[in-house]
Amino acid sequence: MENKQNIWAVTLILTAIAGYCDTLTFVAADSIFSAHVTGNFIVFAYQLIKGTGGGDWIKLLTFPIFIFSVMVGGWIATRFVNKHFLLLCEGVILLGGGIAAYLLGYIDDGVITWPMYTITMLVVFAMGLQNAYGKLFPKDTFGPTTMMTGNVTQLALDLKGVLSNGLSDTAHVTGVKNGLITIIGFLAGCCLGAYTGKLFGLVGIVLPGVCMVACYFYTTSTTSATDNITA
Repeated sequence: MENKQNIWAVTLILTAIAGYCDTLTFVAADSIFSAHVTGNFIVFAYQLIKGTGGGDWIKLLTFPIFIFSVMVGGWIATRFVNKHFLLLCEGVILLGGGIAAYLLGYIDDGVITWPMYTITMLVVFAMGLQNAYGKLFPKDTFGPTTMMTGNVTQLALDLKGVLSNGLSDTAHVTGVKNGLITIIGFLAGCCLGAYTGKLFGLVGIVLPGVCMVACYFYTTSTTSATDNITA
């Protein structure tokens, strides 16, 4: 069972990474969402009617890749005792994508070519693993870490409860605190991802890769420590 501090840290890290990756690929990779892949349907339809380029169809490729990634994530979860191994896989993929972007010269996103799309799909795959983690282990975070609409809805309901019942309504007060952690983490990740994507393009994927690997070792060490204390 996750301790409260662990949930707080994992939620903040995962939401920030999702917001970062989603915004970075949108800024640096032809307006492609890597975490909220259904948003690519809207961009695809928009670019299709505007006739902005021949690569519009590639945005639809994110959907089957995302589905396949979630399936792989489910398979990994059944094969490894440590559930956080999914986070390590995600981090390694992001690190590999960032290194590949650097080696291929994607410090600037001025040229749109197939290597750029390939690296972007790696990010989509990594985000699929994170989505699988959230669905398989929902108690590890305060809510979904890659899509904020449901979290904002819950925050509004909890805020309404606080306004109606006052601060003595501890359940709704806790809900507001948890919701703010989730949403602020995602927003901070979006801002950092936009800035990094503009400066370094897809090379910026290295940063969340490092953070995710660090998150894996953090959760593993704290879980082990908790188990030892319990024993």
